[in-house]
Amino acid sequence: MLIRSLTLATLMAFTGPLLAADDINPLKQDLGKSRPLVVVELDSGNPTLATLKKQLNEPATKQSFEERNMVFYTVSFGSIGAEGEKFAKDPKDSKKLTPPETNALIRALKLGAGSGTKVILVGKDGEKKVEKTVPPDTLDLKEFFSAIDQMPQAEKDLAAPAEPEPAATPPAKGAKPAKPAKPEKAGSKPAPQQLDD
Repeated sequence: MLIRSLTLATLMAFTGPLLAADDINPLKQDLGKSRPLVVVELDSGNPTLATLKKQLNEPATKQSFEERNMVFYTVSFGSIGAEGEKFAKDPKDSKKLTPPETNALIRALKLGAGSGTKVILVGKDGEKKVEKTVPPDTLDLKEFFSAIDQMPQAEKDLAAPAEPEPAATPPAKGAKPAKPAKPEKAGSKPAPQQLDD
């Protein structure tokens, strides 16, 4: 019995942090809200990240990026390990990622081994939509925008804001207010309702 308890305690000690790491994945915050574009710089001398940041500062590109509800994540490897950052339309949502958040982001993307710079578009559903490795691939943001524009309407509408209900118009001056509906009698059929598709 003691051995089972010790084995279970050891197992929980090792798996607890792994399970907790999934909860801090920053991509989970964007589910249903925005489309992350993640750049993981595996080679420090690769100019892809700098080129991409310059493109995103151009007004037309920035507008296209924001119209498609995109956020921008960067991950680079320095002397102290992986460093991540999030850039969002709203400055209060932009932040430096903690090392555990950065590691959870890397694990969620399941990158594997390689070199170059990985550029990954993640949909609102949390799935990878486009993945490029620069080099040998080339980087053109228009390809990512086009991929979003070709997504099924269900993915586009995943986080569409709900339409506000029309406000009740106040009665005209001197008019009587509308009477409340009568309660249904027992045994009577309710009025048919329209079905939503």
